[in-house]
Amino acid sequence: MEIYQLKTFVTVAKLAHLTRAAERLHLTQPAVSKQIKALEEELGVTLFERTPTGVVLTKSGRSLLQLAEQTMESAFDLMREAKRLRTDLVGTVRLGTIIDPEILRLGEFLGLVLRYHPKIDIKLTHGVSGSILEQILSENLDAGFYLGKLNQPQIRSIELKTLNYVIAVPPQWHDKIEPHDWKALATLPWVGTPVQSSQHRLVKEMFAEHGLEVSSSIEADQEATMIEMVRQGVGLCMMRDNLAQAAAARGELLIWEGVQRPCLLSFIYPERAASDPVMEALLAILHDMWQPLM
Repeated sequence: MEIYQLKTFVTVAKLAHLTRAAERLHLTQPAVSKQIKALEEELGVTLFERTPTGVVLTKSGRSLLQLAEQTMESAFDLMREAKRLRTDLVGTVRLGTIIDPEILRLGEFLGLVLRYHPKIDIKLTHGVSGSILEQILSENLDAGFYLGKLNQPQIRSIELKTLNYVIAVPPQWHDKIEPHDWKALATLPWVGTPVQSSQHRLVKEMFAEHGLEVSSSIEADQEATMIEMVRQGVGLCMMRDNLAQAAAARGELLIWEGVQRPCLLSFIYPERAASDPVMEALLAILHDMWQPLM
């Protein structure tokens, strides 16, 4: 049974005339008669009786008319929804986040996704940059945010902004460290971060430039914890400049003079997803959000 046969049946029933129905449907009268006959054969009942002035519904035709109208409307609803789904993006994105949502502008980003593509579901996983990258490579995540240099040919990235990192010092150590005294700095205890984190890479690279290494007295993976550790005199740490400046203004730490290390914030995704319509939509939103800052 075809939708157009139901439409022809309903139209003929309402107009009670084959010629007028043919005109309404932009068909010839023989074509309308052929469709009605095919529908009658498929249903196994007679739908119309001819009269000198046109056609009238049979008892069976009257019984089936309302159901035919409902079926036809449901079929058109199905087609309309299918058409809409072809234009509305549908999918799930497993997104890795790092640091704090304000720096990522995460709330703004998710709000725009919901506004423009309400059928895209985003599932968030929080971690450090290295773990986010590993999960994208292992296909446990679809995309994510990343801090630091990226050297993975199978991963694409959009550069969002550069963050600056400084060395945070316990306030009670103000007389222990002289500016530019890297050897003294390396001998002091440090609050470390996971090997996969951007801070760990920054500290290692920074001291390697001076032929030095540092050892961590304790490891933390949250910046609020790191601030508290520095405040309590547990050790030094590498910290985002905006957080360090705010903590320094509260008297919770000191900032070692003369060191500011840039670290790139990017949005990363696998090469294989570059032409995926859902990923393209997310990238377009990110580009519009961050373009003035890029």
